[in-house]
Amino acid sequence: MEDLAIGTRVKHPVYGEGIVSRSHLTIFEIFFERGGKMELTKYNADLEIISSPIEEPRTGLTLSEVENALALVLDKYQGITYGAKLADKWKGGMLEMKPANPDLQAKEIPMETFFHKIVMLRDRLRVLEQNINTHPKLDDQDKVQLQQYITRAYGSLTTFNVLFADKEAYFKGQSK
Repeated sequence: MEDLAIGTRVKHPVYGEGIVSRSHLTIFEIFFERGGKMELTKYNADLEIISSPIEEPRTGLTLSEVENALALVLDKYQGITYGAKLADKWKGGMLEMKPANPDLQAKEIPMETFFHKIVMLRDRLRVLEQNINTHPKLDDQDKVQLQQYITRAYGSLTTFNVLFADKEAYFKGQSK
């Protein structure tokens, strides 16, 4: 595959249509309608070019304005949320994991890093949930069954709600 310009519209058989947002040495970063942000090798034969970006004079939008608009669209259509904030009491803190065997070394992780991974897990579960709901080959019974697994996963993750600054961002399991 040729080196695609940022803004090139592409189509993938699994992820649908997408837009190239970055071009690295060996990979493209592409935002797909199904699957969200993906990194695909530049040698991926499954990508089909739909259209190249139009060379026009700049409209005057700043990079920050474009990022905000893109985040809004992704949030609306993919369930990806970047707004989750770490509760103040955890900022600058460390997560320490101590093995039961005193001869083994403990592991420390900054709370911000751990929280970021929890939020990414939540966002990926939301994208999976949306992909299940819109999957053309799953019948309603299969969708309900898979949704129940995701709901149980959310329930298992409620322990981490203590990390979130806002209750709206909490994991929610199955309600009784």
